[in-house]
This record gives sequence, structure tokens and C-alpha cells, in this order.
Amino acid sequence: MAIFTFLPALKYEAWYIRGFDFPRLQFSILLIFLLILQCIFLDFNSPIAYGLILISIFCLGCQLWRIFPYIFLFPVQVERVNSPEEKLEDYDDIGILTANVQGSNRRAIDFLDLIKRHNPDIILTLESNKWWQSQLDTLEPNYPYTLKCPLENLYGMHLYSKLPLSDSQIQFLVEDDVPSMHTLVHTPNGRTINAHFLHPAPPSPTENDTSEERDTELLVVAEKVKNNISPVIVTGDFNDVTWSRTTRLFRKLSGLLDPRIGRGMFNTFHAKHWFIRWPLDHLFHSKHFKLVDIQRLPAFGSDHFPLLTHLQLHTQVVANESNIPPAQK
Repeated sequence: MAIFTFLPALKYEAWYIRGFDFPRLQFSILLIFLLILQCIFLDFNSPIAYGLILISIFCLGCQLWRIFPYIFLFPVQVERVNSPEEKLEDYDDIGILTANVQGSNRRAIDFLDLIKRHNPDIILTLESNKWWQSQLDTLEPNYPYTLKCPLENLYGMHLYSKLPLSDSQIQFLVEDDVPSMHTLVHTPNGRTINAHFLHPAPPSPTENDTSEERDTELLVVAEKVKNNISPVIVTGDFNDVTWSRTTRLFRKLSGLLDPRIGRGMFNTFHAKHWFIRWPLDHLFHSKHFKLVDIQRLPAFGSDHFPLLTHLQLHTQVVANESNIPPAQK
């Protein structure tokens, strides 16, 4: 356990090092059981016993330090819209559903039922190929604004929106076969949101040997949005956990907020194995928004759960920011 705790602290990008970033909750649970066993079975007449317990406590502290912000005891980073009077016509509400559908999954009907039940404004699908596009195109009567990139390499992406889109682009920021989507979303009250949708390739023995490509894409987008004074949303399957060094650097560099802080991990992967779950699907946003609701939706056959985030764009913040002199911006 000491080795598992120490390895993620190394600044090596190899997949077999970065993989230890993910199961910090699982390691914490194992360390708690280890401490119980040590207290039961170790001989406390030997100083070695105290040394082993101290090592276990130190490792547990290191693991909990990273995941503690995603426990309800931690202060929230994003204020929630609580009172009905805050939901005024002058505010723009936007619901975004992010879902890695898993290319081989054929339970599209279940996914479409989730969409019908929750009625989000924007739907982002990942790993969606031509077959999935044929199923998702049935949404177009209600979601007429689309951006489509069907691929058979598990990096296809589709965007369906009730809200008008403009300046939409599909870009291959780092790898030639891994796309990302970038667009302006126009709200009913005439405001514009800069939206970015990502799915970088993970470090793994079957994908990239290192995390360099994933980390680079996340930081390129962070640089792109960091000086943007208009509302920003970045969402997708980052193939990274929210407490990793890279994602924390992404938040710091971009200045975006995480609505999960103080509310929970909202583990979206792995939907089929309860004992290996961590948050891979994310939504970060600028300070222009308050949180209406965030929830992990039921499984629909994919190895990921969908993530539904409902935000409210606060017009007063947008107005104040627009009055700041350019030098101060």
C-alpha cells in the first residue's frame, strides 16, 4: 500500500504509474481494513508494529487528502440555486447530458428513454459510431442543432442541442484520430456560452503508453478558455479522475469550477463493476453559473453511467463582467 500511495506522486507519464491515480477510494477502504487487521494481529511489544501502523495511517491520509473535496463534509465550490425566486425568466437554465455510450452497446432505446425522461437541452455522446448516429438522429425533431463525428475507433462524438449553435468546429487537437468539439451555444435570452466537448485517449496498455496525449489535450483547452470573460462549459469523458495532478492543473489553469466539490464523486465508470468505480466523466464551468442539480443517471448498457448537470446562467454576473475595462479583463 505504501508503494501504491507513493507511485502516483512520481511525475512519470507511463500508464502503469498514472493508473494508480484512479482507485484512491478503493485504496482508502483497503487501508482502513489493513489498520483494523494490524490492530488485531500485530504484537505491540515490538516497535515494528507501531512503525507499520504509522505507515498505514500516513498512506491513508495521503489517499484521503485527494478525495476529501468530493465528500459532502467539504465546502461546496459552486453555489446551488435553492429558492424559487432565483428561477426567473431573466435567467438561462441549461441541462447537459454527457454519456459515453460504449461503441459495442446496442441498448439505444434505453438511452433514448433516459433522454425523454430528463429532457436535457444538450446531449453529448462519446464512443458513438455510425450505428449510434442512426439511432440518435431520431432526436433531431427536438434537437435540430447538431455536430456529428462518427468514428469506429471508440472516439466518435455526437452533439445534439435544442439551443442554437454557431462557429462550431470539430478539431483534432493532439491526435489525428481523437476529435474534440468546440461551439458557441446561444441561450433564449440572447447570451452566448463557449462550450468545449472532449474525449482524450487514456494512458493504457491498449491505447497510449503514456498520459502525454491526454494531458496535453486537457491543458490545450485550459489555455484556450482561461482568459475568456464570457460563460464557459467544458465537459466530456476525460479518461482521468478529478483529483489527479493533470485535472487539478486543468482547473487551476482554466479557472473553471467543479460542481461536484463538496457534493460527491459521481463515479461514472465502471457501470458494470461496483468495486472499481471512479469519476471519468466531467463537467467544469466558469463562475457565471450556479448549480440547479447534478446527478448520475441509471445505467443503459454502457460501461459508463450518464452524467446530467443542470446549470443556471446568472445574468447579473455576465452584466458585471461585460462592464469591466479591457485592461482589467
